[in-house]
Amino acid sequence: MQLPGHWQAGVDRNTEVLRGHTQLLASFHAPPATAHDGGGPRGQIASIVSTTRSQPALAARLATQTLTRINQANDRLCAITRLLPARAAADAARVQAALAGGSDGGALAGVPFVVKDLFDVAGQVTTAGAAVRAHCPPASRDAAAVQRLSDAGAVLVGTANMDEFAYGFATVNAHYGTTANPHDHQHLAGGSSGGSAAAVAAGLVPFALGSDTNGSIRVPAALCGIYGLRPTHGAVPVDGVFPFVDALDVVGPFATSVADLRRVYEVLREQPLPSCHAGNLRVARLGGWFQRNLDPDLEAGLQALLTACNSLSSIDLPEAERARAAAFVLTAAEGGHRHRSALTAHGAQFDPATRDRLLAGLQLPASAVADAHRFALWFADAMHALWDQVDVLIAPATPCVAPRIDQDTIQIDGLPVSARANLGIFTQPLGLAACPVLAAPLPRPGRLPLGVQLIAAPGREDRLFALAAQLERDGLLAFSPPPEPR
Repeated sequence: MQLPGHWQAGVDRNTEVLRGHTQLLASFHAPPATAHDGGGPRGQIASIVSTTRSQPALAARLATQTLTRINQANDRLCAITRLLPARAAADAARVQAALAGGSDGGALAGVPFVVKDLFDVAGQVTTAGAAVRAHCPPASRDAAAVQRLSDAGAVLVGTANMDEFAYGFATVNAHYGTTANPHDHQHLAGGSSGGSAAAVAAGLVPFALGSDTNGSIRVPAALCGIYGLRPTHGAVPVDGVFPFVDALDVVGPFATSVADLRRVYEVLREQPLPSCHAGNLRVARLGGWFQRNLDPDLEAGLQALLTACNSLSSIDLPEAERARAAAFVLTAAEGGHRHRSALTAHGAQFDPATRDRLLAGLQLPASAVADAHRFALWFADAMHALWDQVDVLIAPATPCVAPRIDQDTIQIDGLPVSARANLGIFTQPLGLAACPVLAAPLPRPGRLPLGVQLIAAPGREDRLFALAAQLERDGLLAFSPPPEPR
């Protein structure tokens, strides 16, 4: 497609970044194949549900209080893009009626929540953080995940800010504003589900829904100091969720405790998780790529977790750097082609940073995309082979604390690189293997948060929740509330 001259420099910069990733993938030759074969704190959601069941009118009162609290805080946070008072009132009334009729109201009876603004909400326009979608027809029904939460008695109060089309790790949005970190409003919340994470960390809602393609749940969970789950690919339906990369997209929850995260996830998957004993789990650290450029406090936290798990072993994930390159290339290529017509007709309405990355993806040769797909298949097999040796892997979620909002770059290998594109260097490789990953906060009261990733084999979220709950009980993982606003 013909580009306006003033766009070319930005596209060229992104093309050069992609060229490095494609060269790395083109030089890959797969080695010969080898044969391989809940506890914790109770959480605030249980308390809300219990109280609502004994006082049904509380659901409406709590919804009103939540909307008021968001109104008071959102000018500073820019976490919520749209309040839904009519929807909240209807949801609360439905819970109250169910309780009056003898029902228990559901596992989330009366609990307020928000969703990232790429989930369909009946009667609302799904913007996906993009001004170009502001005039699209409203959704006719809720996304499947939102419907499951509503059916369980949760009360939807709003939609949350995000990077445009979920393409970024910062929630810097040229149209709807930059979401601030609740722990320090001069710093980023992370992204692309930053509005959802910030709303939970700030205490605006007990839980929120986000999406994760390359780290969009895990990065903001870590930077905001809360828990977030990237489920096994396909475990939660993505019907009614604005897509990015089909093979990588998942949806999952944020919460401030392991118990709350588990409760919401069990609603989303529509069945309880099996029981699992943390003491029986084999735990190891991901080494190599995942030991680079770490904040010293993060390194100390990782060592403490491993000691508590009676494991000082480290396992290298083969070809992690190429895995990141493959995720980078697949995301740029599929994203570019998904938005090609909108870029052609309305390119000036895009955030320039998003537009330039998508246009660079459009220019990738088919051979580079084929290399990425070929590598991704090999990598998934290589990752799955690790589960013969270990049950849970531990890795950092981000290399550093949240950058300042006015800080465009972070340091990787001593070089300045874009923060928006590189805060996910430790999350991107893992999405290729379809594994569940739980992001969890290290205890850091009074300081900017740091977080880790717990990784398990596909379908073994039970192991993640068992280990996270044990480490939370031991005080080695914990949500540290942000300071009160001044």
